Amino acid sequence: MQRSLFLKALSIIVLMLLIALPLMMIEGTIRSRIHFREEAVRSIAEDSVSNQTLLGPLLIIPYTENYQEEEIEEASKQKVLRARKLKRQIFVFPDQLTLNATVDTDQRYRGMHKVLVYSGQHVISGDYEIPKLDSIAHEKNNSTITLGEPYISLGLSDTRGLKNVPKISFAKTDYEFMQNSKLDRFAHGLHAPVPLNNLQQGGKMDFDLKLTIDGIEQMAFVPIAKNNQFTVSSKWQHPQFFGRFLPSAKPTERKIDANGFSVVWNISSLSSNAQQQIFESECCTAASANRNNSGNASAANYIAAAAAVGQIDSFGVAFIEPVNAYSQSDRATKYGLLFVALSFAAFFLFEILKQLPIHPVQYALVGLALVLFFLLLLSLSEHIAFWKAYLTASVACISLIAVYLSNALKSWQRGLGFGVALSVLYGVLFGLLQSENNALIMGSALLFAVLAAIMLITRKVDWYQIGKTPSNVSQA
Repeated sequence: MQRSLFLKALSIIVLMLLIALPLMMIEGTIRSRIHFREEAVRSIAEDSVSNQTLLGPLLIIPYTENYQEEEIEEASKQKVLRARKLKRQIFVFPDQLTLNATVDTDQRYRGMHKVLVYSGQHVISGDYEIPKLDSIAHEKNNSTITLGEPYISLGLSDTRGLKNVPKISFAKTDYEFMQNSKLDRFAHGLHAPVPLNNLQQGGKMDFDLKLTIDGIEQMAFVPIAKNNQFTVSSKWQHPQFFGRFLPSAKPTERKIDANGFSVVWNISSLSSNAQQQIFESECCTAASANRNNSGNASAANYIAAAAAVGQIDSFGVAFIEPVNAYSQSDRATKYGLLFVALSFAAFFLFEILKQLPIHPVQYALVGLALVLFFLLLLSLSEHIAFWKAYLTASVACISLIAVYLSNALKSWQRGLGFGVALSVLYGVLFGLLQSENNALIMGSALLFAVLAAIMLITRKVDWYQIGKTPSNVSQA
């Protein structure tokens, strides 16, 4: 009898391993559905608008420098002066940059897949510290400077998100933006030519503009100013912040609740490499026009690296579902083998304590019914709310197992008891799925409770005498 008990336990373990195969197939189905959703996001982005990244506004002053350079002629070995022409740009970054964005979210559907889109009202203001243009002379003698047409550049990763032609108020005059940012890295953007005579005197000049930007799922910003303050507010309740900088931790500048969120980023040029990265990504010689620590305007030549750098420092917020039906179904499936193991353990203990044999085929059928729950949950959650899908799938599977076990165990009370136990188990799993932060402690408590129950129930069982003295086992 000990041998038969061992073989029964071994067969149960083999059945569990075999049932793990359809669980893996269901996990593969979930991954494929997640892939289809990602395809839906890409499809909507191709047809309408994609994620957005905003850079600027940045004032750029192009100029041509003509100078003479001494050179030794190969034939005569004499020193001669050669005329040289070099095209340069002055990058004038904002001294102060303030952005206030109010974002409204909506939903778009591609088939059964739901994607979040947004429309943001952006109010941008700040000022430039314009350098004195006569301070950009070449280090060598006989250098002359020819200034080009200055322009304000605004980088935007997908200009399809602009619903009107924006204007910028610069030095108390409005200028309309045109296509192309004239930046190599952010070619998709806008630029607004400004008259050169406005810049001749140098000094501080203010600017402000308003932008309505549509996008999909996330919005990012590049902190290019000496002092940056970005404020984003929305009624969306589940923001996800990303990038190199997180919002301020001050209670007055960070609010996230059931009514939405409002957060503030305060970033200085000392903590960001965005300005240097823009220089390098443009692959040109430029002069910086930021104020130095003493507050005076300065200009310095900067020779960019031969190759452009990778990503520019940025940050932003994502408007996405933190836990969607597919992620919850995937998490639920990971508990599938635990469900089967607990159910099989209950059957095995029932056999030991009640001396009522359960055939391996009955184990297998109950295990498949448990696995089918996760497939039902996935398919239903694509059409109805997740909690409704969970309730429907669990009621269907529990009812099926309870009716089946009522006949297999020769008693409807026993079938009903197993149904109640499964109901408790499914309820605990739903709690695990809803409480992501407490999932580990809840799962640990569940396993401890199950192990404690098994140990208490079998504490008087003499495992060596099972099968030899059934009366002792029954008495236990």
